[in-house]
Amino acid sequence: MKEDFLHYIWKLKKFEIRNLKTTDGAPILIRTVGEHNFNSGPDFFNAKLKIDEQLWAGNVEIHVKSSDWYVHNHERDPAYDNVILHVVWEHDTEVFRKDQAVIPTLELKNYIKSEILNNYKSLFSKENTWINCENDFASIDDFTLSNWLERLFFERLERKSQVIENLLKDSKNDWEAVLFKMLAKNFGLKVNGDAFFSLAHSMDFSIIRKSQSCQNTLEALFFGQAGLLDQDVEDAYHLSLVKEYQFLKQKFKLTNSQVLPLQFFRLRPLNFPTIRLSQLASLYAEHHNLFSKVIALNDLNFFYELFHVETSAYWKTHYTFHKESKVSAKALSKAFIDLLLINTILPIKFLYAKQRGEDISSDLIDLAEKITSENNSIVKAFNGLKKISRSSIDSQALIQLKTNYCDTHSCLKCAVGNQLLSK
Repeated sequence: MKEDFLHYIWKLKKFEIRNLKTTDGAPILIRTVGEHNFNSGPDFFNAKLKIDEQLWAGNVEIHVKSSDWYVHNHERDPAYDNVILHVVWEHDTEVFRKDQAVIPTLELKNYIKSEILNNYKSLFSKENTWINCENDFASIDDFTLSNWLERLFFERLERKSQVIENLLKDSKNDWEAVLFKMLAKNFGLKVNGDAFFSLAHSMDFSIIRKSQSCQNTLEALFFGQAGLLDQDVEDAYHLSLVKEYQFLKQKFKLTNSQVLPLQFFRLRPLNFPTIRLSQLASLYAEHHNLFSKVIALNDLNFFYELFHVETSAYWKTHYTFHKESKVSAKALSKAFIDLLLINTILPIKFLYAKQRGEDISSDLIDLAEKITSENNSIVKAFNGLKKISRSSIDSQALIQLKTNYCDTHSCLKCAVGNQLLSK
């Protein structure tokens, strides 16, 4: 038996509330269970109870055993002086206030239905290997899942927006600079995301603004800061970048000592950092004031047009500086643009509207519903239990579900877990 289960039982009144009695036999009538407290102090504030014809208003503390009161040293903490009821699974000792008056105790195990206990034991069975509800996930009705996933989608947007908020504080609310840093990170994908992010942090965005008129200048800036121009390469393009970067480095007093090393190993050639940096340079050479354009757009096709950029001419015949390849146009694919939308654009638009007091939830839902579902390991596993992920709303929500609920065994806070417990 775990304490959070007892919190769930008390909060949602998942027990026989009629004929409740304290361990001393006094009748209990619950007016309100109180407000769940997730910080220090009693578990529920401002409960209203009638105990033995006396109306009480105060706090409720919940433990597995009554003796846990002393294990947690509550008898020494004045924050617990206003506890009007001690709710426990098993009553094994009396608990006293400072004036030596006994705190009334409710022993819950006598009032919980066996079905709920069986469901609880089944949900947290060690037989389940991937998630606790893997054997029953398919039984959850579509209406419950749809509503829960939409809520989780916005939870994930909130989580991502926290990173953006921190960047805004550091950049004195420069949205253009923050957009660049977030885009840079996501151009690097999982393998080089942190390295690209450190690259974006290594220079003030004002330098990007001053260099945007020429793609070659941007490439020299990006490749130089990334350390890709440090090698001796007998190549006219490489030499021109080195010359341009040396000028920029001296002009803007640049340093790249904090930029993380880039990885090429086990990457598909189209994801080589050389290709992605050239595409990022193309994007910023082609679009000045990118942030205002991103905020103004809501149509998915217009986003595809905005981000449809290719590498510079040199990279159409190269993947690295050392070897020439067959000619191929290397433009951002729709799948890659989808990832930029999911991980950068939607969170940026969400936070920008939130800070302006605007509600664009319906616009975000409309856009996210048109973006194809991701197909990572988490989404594949959930689809194996029940075909559920049809758009980016679902795939983002499932990632949030797995990482913040399933992996932490927070089933009692989950709509799926709640429905299974209530069967």
